[in-house]
Amino acid sequence: QSAVTVPRDFEGCSTLRKYFGQLHYLQSRIPMGAEQEAAVPVAWTEIFSGKTVTHEDIKYEQACILYNLGALHSMLGAMDKRVSEECAAGAFTYLRDHFPHSYSVDMSHQILNLNINLMLGQAQECLLEKSMLDNRKSFLVARISAQVVDYYKEACRALENSETASLLGKIQKDWKKLVQMKIYYFAAVAHLHMGKQAEEQQKFGERVIYFQSALDKLNEAIKLAKGQPETVQEALRFTMDVIGGKYNSAKKDNDFIYHEAVPALDTLQAVKGAPLVKALPVNPTDPAVTGPDIFAKLVPMAAHEASSLYSEEKAKLLRDVMAKIEAKNEVLDQFMDSMQLDPETVDNLDMYSHIPPVLMEKCAALSVRPDTVKNLVQSMQVLSGVFTDVEASLKEIRDLLEEDEAQEQKLQELLGKSPAGPRASLPALAEVSKECSKYMEVHEKASFTNTELHKAMNLHIGNLRLLSGPLEQVRAALPSPALTEEDKQVLQNLKRVLAKVQEMREQRASLEQQLREMIQKDDITTSLVTTDRSEMKKLFEEQLKKYDQIKVYLEQNLAAQENVLKALTDANVKYAAVRKGLAEVEHKWNTTVQTLVASYEAYEDLMKKSQEGKDFYTDLEGKAAKLLEKARAACCAAEAARQQLLEK
Repeated sequence: QSAVTVPRDFEGCSTLRKYFGQLHYLQSRIPMGAEQEAAVPVAWTEIFSGKTVTHEDIKYEQACILYNLGALHSMLGAMDKRVSEECAAGAFTYLRDHFPHSYSVDMSHQILNLNINLMLGQAQECLLEKSMLDNRKSFLVARISAQVVDYYKEACRALENSETASLLGKIQKDWKKLVQMKIYYFAAVAHLHMGKQAEEQQKFGERVIYFQSALDKLNEAIKLAKGQPETVQEALRFTMDVIGGKYNSAKKDNDFIYHEAVPALDTLQAVKGAPLVKALPVNPTDPAVTGPDIFAKLVPMAAHEASSLYSEEKAKLLRDVMAKIEAKNEVLDQFMDSMQLDPETVDNLDMYSHIPPVLMEKCAALSVRPDTVKNLVQSMQVLSGVFTDVEASLKEIRDLLEEDEAQEQKLQELLGKSPAGPRASLPALAEVSKECSKYMEVHEKASFTNTELHKAMNLHIGNLRLLSGPLEQVRAALPSPALTEEDKQVLQNLKRVLAKVQEMREQRASLEQQLREMIQKDDITTSLVTTDRSEMKKLFEEQLKKYDQIKVYLEQNLAAQENVLKALTDANVKYAAVRKGLAEVEHKWNTTVQTLVASYEAYEDLMKKSQEGKDFYTDLEGKAAKLLEKARAACCAAEAARQQLLEK
């Protein structure tokens, strides 16, 4: 009801647009078209004939609303200030391009063409007026004016159509005469400004012919202006003063001063119009214009099916893109694996600038035990002392036994016989010899262990002294690489290319995530509801264009991989020698750290073994001392026995 009786203002335009949009939403759900189940009679009155025309077709209702929207726009345009280039042609253009022309005679193709070009022409006039007031360049003003002429020529062709003439009746002649007058008038304005441009370029012959042509066309316009209001006559007289003055002055100057040849008008390039006006667009599904879809909850099964088809199109797009991404990622992963380049460790120079935590821990532990090395040295000295005492006792026993054996040998040689020697008579001596051999064997075995223990102690004492000393000395003892400036540049270049690889990976992952999120959120069910089945494919194509930009970014990312990997190969070749040197230094550094840690961890074990050695040798020393006493006694007894034998 509001759309039928709209107020003559912009609120009325808004009402018509809203109603038109809601009709669009309605007819996409309910079969209200011609010869469909829910079609109802729609009646409107033709503007020119006054006849009532009825059609059982909701599209006729939409067409009439569109016509009225264009008509209301044109009325408001006529009342508005002449500064806007927007015009009422949009509604008529949409009506011409999207609806049948057979509904009524005032919606025929010719009538709509007439309306469209009249609106465009008048809007271009507004723009022309603004351009002249703004003192725009003469050539631009000429082109704008030429476009006014082009629009009015199209309108004139529509007016000359017999169907249009019969429909419009008397006003057809009036409109045709006015439009023709305007064609000549604005052609005169165009040539006036072309003459002004020739003047600026000092082409005085051209200036004369353009001003002459402008004068001729203006005279034609004046002839056609008979019967027009006084305001029009006044405008024509003013224009005549301007163009006439310009022509007379130009002709006089050329005749007496410049003497340039005046070319024929048809030898000069025609002025090409510049269409700078825009029709107010009509979009029946723009929620900002139509308001919320009042039939939103009515979603036909066909729309659900179409939505499923669109989802498959999106899935296909994602599969295609992911196939390319995965192929490139596989190549990249294999390449990086073969290079064995970890961006995190390729530059491990920082590790050489400080003592590793595991070593700091050992230094800290030794700092609260300052007597560590001293205790170990003292333990070694005590062990050496006991070892020496045992060795001395066993040597003395061995010397006694050897001396006794030598004396026994002399006695045998003297007597020239081999009687039962003192050994037989002194079993104690045999027992001493047996025990001595046993102790010697134990001592020899222990001596090897003792030597190894001393070696281990000597090895670890130096490291323990280092760990107990100043941290600067510990740091200085750790190996560090000596890189030349060239080596540093090679390393820096490799890091830069590796960073580029990482950036490429992250950008690729980010773009993939963006694409997935876009696809996830992309629901066009509402649009599908209001789209004709024959337009579905076109809608899909248009909707899928929203992914073009991100696909371009992904393609660029994937294409860049080849160049990035080539740069990485080159950088890695130069890095080979540096890498080998760094690997060797790192190995030495790790070995040194492990050795120092091992020395710390060996301390307790060394002290324990030293104590065990000390206990062992202390016990052996006691036994050796007793055996020495026993050996002395046995040797004395044997000597006494030999003396008795000699006396006999």
